[in-house]
Amino acid sequence: MGKPLPMALRERVAGYVDEGHGHREAARHFRISPRFVNELMKLRRETGSLEPRRQGHAPGVGKLAPHAAFVRRRMAETGEL
Repeated sequence: MGKPLPMALRERVAGYVDEGHGHREAARHFRISPRFVNELMKLRRETGSLEPRRQGHAPGVGKLAPHAAFVRRRMAETGEL
């Protein structure tokens, strides 16, 4: 997965589809994948927004989460914080 597309392009793609053009036609017109168009329209239906979803894990989740206090304390002791 690459970088999220600029908001302006997302709005133009959604507007093109809203005008009655198909998803595949929009994909060809803007030179993007049909899957992106499908997912973009699905996102707007579900959230009411074209903002990309947050990527990655939720904060506080991961293999080092139980050790976060220790790591911060050690970094403060060594002056790395």
